[in-house]
Amino acid sequence: MAALQFPCAIFTTQNRMDDYHAKDMRCGDLTEAQLKSQYRLDYISDRVDPWTLTLRSSMDRPQSMFCCNLRGQGEKVTRQQCATMLFDEFRSLSRKFSLYGPYSHLIEKMITHMQNGNGTPFRDMSLDRALKEQIVRDISERNSTRILLSKAFRTNIDWESKHFPIENRDRLRDAVLSGKLPKFDRFQDNYNGMGITVHDTWATHITIKSLHIANDRYRAVVHYKVQDHFGLDSDDILNTKFSQFHFFRIWFVLQRYNQFGFKPFMTNMEATVEITGGCYEI
Repeated sequence: MAALQFPCAIFTTQNRMDDYHAKDMRCGDLTEAQLKSQYRLDYISDRVDPWTLTLRSSMDRPQSMFCCNLRGQGEKVTRQQCATMLFDEFRSLSRKFSLYGPYSHLIEKMITHMQNGNGTPFRDMSLDRALKEQIVRDISERNSTRILLSKAFRTNIDWESKHFPIENRDRLRDAVLSGKLPKFDRFQDNYNGMGITVHDTWATHITIKSLHIANDRYRAVVHYKVQDHFGLDSDDILNTKFSQFHFFRIWFVLQRYNQFGFKPFMTNMEATVEITGGCYEI
């Protein structure tokens, strides 16, 4: 039997990398009338009114998110000043989603990238570290792609010939499909900054970089490339779980209002993990 050659890509999601046509990558495509009528975004900010470009006071705040009182005539600001104030509020409101931990700084950094980055992709070593930590610390026998791949290696390696048969390649893909791809939807991600910066992911590629077999043991080097979109689509803002927060309302308006149109961006992260095991391990 022929041996599988490495590096070897074993898994890619249906969602493709760098998909700038995805719904959450749209920007500057909605009018004030649409944002108000279709998305109920009359009241956006406690600091400034993006529709009239006037500063707010405490007298302007609605009694609830669904009911707006008459707005006072505040001091006028330019559209650029308004956007700057909204981004400052955006960052301030983000802190309730990133209370502690080594990744708590990321959301403010990514908001600033949205403000100044003009849609360019975002990379940060902290994201790579978070991804690797998530993969390595996932010890679920049913969900961990790392653990499921380890079983696939052990049961499909030709131990006598000391290689992985090419005809068993799909067993590696099946192992990934039977598990859960790395995401940041754990309880702690609601507070450590990863749930708000990434949470779910858009596209994942998994590649076996190398596989060494000797003395009834194997060592595989596996590379994960993951991409998410820092952007909102209509379903996000129409979900009351999100729309109740000024954080998401400001985000949506900054991204989708045709007078702002700040570009969402790709969030890229990568991690390389080592998987080892033996012929006789259970």
